[in-house]
Amino acid sequence: MAQTTETPLLVIGGGIGGLATALGIAQSGRKLKVLEQAPEFGEVGAGIQLAANATNVLQRLGVMEEIKKVSVFPKRLVMMDAFSGEELSALNLGKTYEERYGAPYIVLHRSDLHRVLLDACIEHPNVALETNQKVTNVEDYNDGVTVTTASGSKHHGEALVGADGIWSEVRRLFSDDQPVCSAYVAYRGAIPVDEVKKSVANMDDVFMWIGPNLHLVQYPVRKGELYNQVVVFKSESYRPEIEHTNNWGTPEEMDKVFEGACEKVKKAISFISRQRRWPMYDREPITNWTKGNVTLLGDSAHAMLQYLAQGACQALEDADCLKDMFEEHDDVNIAFIEYEKERIPRTTYVQQSARTWGEIIHSTHPESILLRDIIMKKRSATDFEYIDQYHGHNRFVKV
Repeated sequence: MAQTTETPLLVIGGGIGGLATALGIAQSGRKLKVLEQAPEFGEVGAGIQLAANATNVLQRLGVMEEIKKVSVFPKRLVMMDAFSGEELSALNLGKTYEERYGAPYIVLHRSDLHRVLLDACIEHPNVALETNQKVTNVEDYNDGVTVTTASGSKHHGEALVGADGIWSEVRRLFSDDQPVCSAYVAYRGAIPVDEVKKSVANMDDVFMWIGPNLHLVQYPVRKGELYNQVVVFKSESYRPEIEHTNNWGTPEEMDKVFEGACEKVKKAISFISRQRRWPMYDREPITNWTKGNVTLLGDSAHAMLQYLAQGACQALEDADCLKDMFEEHDDVNIAFIEYEKERIPRTTYVQQSARTWGEIIHSTHPESILLRDIIMKKRSATDFEYIDQYHGHNRFVKV
């Protein structure tokens, strides 16, 4: 297969990570084609938190000013006891945070972030976007790749970035592993602020209410027009044989798990949409993402649990790193290898840390709960020790 300078790089997956990757590599001078399996580009879900390691990347991509127009800049991250209603700990997110890490902490609707990245890709002459492209086969040659889709169409590319999510088809080239079910489920949604304003302490903070095998996250999005809530709990009825059914983690089970919670949490639960639940999965780390002209990115490479709010942040770090590697290396294989060398240790650490923090916030043991709460209450709101290794890690600022 002959390769020319016009042969594009292929990106499989048009989510946040895929679009950020396409935009970044396009800015480095290469042509790309993004293949999305859905009928149109879009993002499901509700709110998303982006720490400074992600917003630094968005600043580099030149989209931060547009993102600011639809974002909320919370004053604090607040940890609350879901049963006593007591504040356990807080972290200030104002000027000191931004000066420390070089970028702000923001919260926004996933669809707003996706739209800004999509618009930037549409406007860039080096990016082509195609929908209804469900990948069924990837062939890797010495001089490029060929992707076949369910419709029978073929796409030829210089190389391929698999950014097709936790259920990635491209990952099958590297591992036959499966996503790991945590036995936790999430119910989430964003509702008009006016509906909840009277029952929320304030609209300036991100709240995380924690308790044994459960938590609730709350914050405003879309410039304060909507209020995002995510309820998470471990299902006692989960069993591997019913994993892919709706017979566990039901709304009725949610009500039972939270029945002893404080009134503010109970009120919040009453606003949660019950039509859809999201089982919570991650992946075991793997030691290789790159084979020939193919590499992985985002959840395809390192799907993680949500307890550090770092899933999308790590995908954006990936995109930033890959952009730099393409700017430093003409050879795609070398760029992929150097990208993998830098990113695997970092994402493995964050994946494993997310599991650990999940165990900490969901602890069921009185002794560990007591110790956790004592430590949290003693720290000050300007103590960044626990987040430096996450929020402060980017290619320019390493605290």
